[in-house]
Amino acid sequence: KPRLMALAPNGDLFVSDEKTGNVSVLADRDGNGMPESRQVYVGGLNIPHGLAFHDGFLYVATTDAVLRYPYQPGDLTPRGAPETVVTLPGGGRHYSRTVVFGPDGKMYVAAGSTCNVCEESDPKRAAVWTYGADGKNGRPYATGLRNAVGLAWVGDTFYATANGRDLAGNDVPPEAFFVLKDGANYGWPYCYPLAVGAKQVWDKDFGKKDQAYCDQAQPAFAVTTAHAAPLGLAAYTGTMFPQDYRGDLLVALHGSWNREPKSGYKVVAIDPRSGTVTDFITGFQAGLTTTARPVAVLVLGDGSVLVTDDGNGFIYRVTYGGS
Repeated sequence: KPRLMALAPNGDLFVSDEKTGNVSVLADRDGNGMPESRQVYVGGLNIPHGLAFHDGFLYVATTDAVLRYPYQPGDLTPRGAPETVVTLPGGGRHYSRTVVFGPDGKMYVAAGSTCNVCEESDPKRAAVWTYGADGKNGRPYATGLRNAVGLAWVGDTFYATANGRDLAGNDVPPEAFFVLKDGANYGWPYCYPLAVGAKQVWDKDFGKKDQAYCDQAQPAFAVTTAHAAPLGLAAYTGTMFPQDYRGDLLVALHGSWNREPKSGYKVVAIDPRSGTVTDFITGFQAGLTTTARPVAVLVLGDGSVLVTDDGNGFIYRVTYGGS
């Protein structure tokens, strides 16, 4: 079940696999777009997910911790024992964890909720926290995020995907995309967004707080079909694809489990300026049949795009040859 990816400083591809507990490294040293080798960098981890390289370390977010391994470009196995830099609440309904670094050199870690809709007792749940690179001085950065799997800094702007609540209807709430701001609240479990830039709506089914509370929650900059389960995202920074894609956010929609017709099972492009969402990769769904579950997107140096699929155990490479 390949999940999130990260490029090492030398261009090697690292990918987490939540089923095996491995982090693997795929080496494409000749730069032809296909790895010459694949091997397990480290195994036996507790649901590894997020990966990030920073200042001579590989950071791995497992379900209950962020670990870091000393790393030098070209390493295919760890050169030292891991250090636990952050302890996290493990498991729960949303058990994956994501780690990224910002332009300020600080670490940002997302942990999802234990439930569909509830008030959490652990403040690290349904939130993004920020820490020093050593894991110290942790504090909440953004709260009210039911499950923010995709995190990406683009310049000084911090983007996140968010999985909306289930069992509120076929089309409610739409899946939302947010710009994260320090100290801001994003509504869950009391509210959800219905439209781009609009005030969030009070969740009457949950029945706690009120509309006045939801008026203060941050609006979404883009939305898409309910229950599509947006996961990883990446800014398209390459030049291989047409100009219209440059600056867009590419987002993997993992797919619905409680909606008919099904939603998701594709990769979309989002214009962060207008909030317009367009299809980037489709064809994984035909009627009631689905053939792939996209998880994460990564842009390579040549401008091609990698997409993980944890339904089939594949990584796709997408290129553009012009028309």
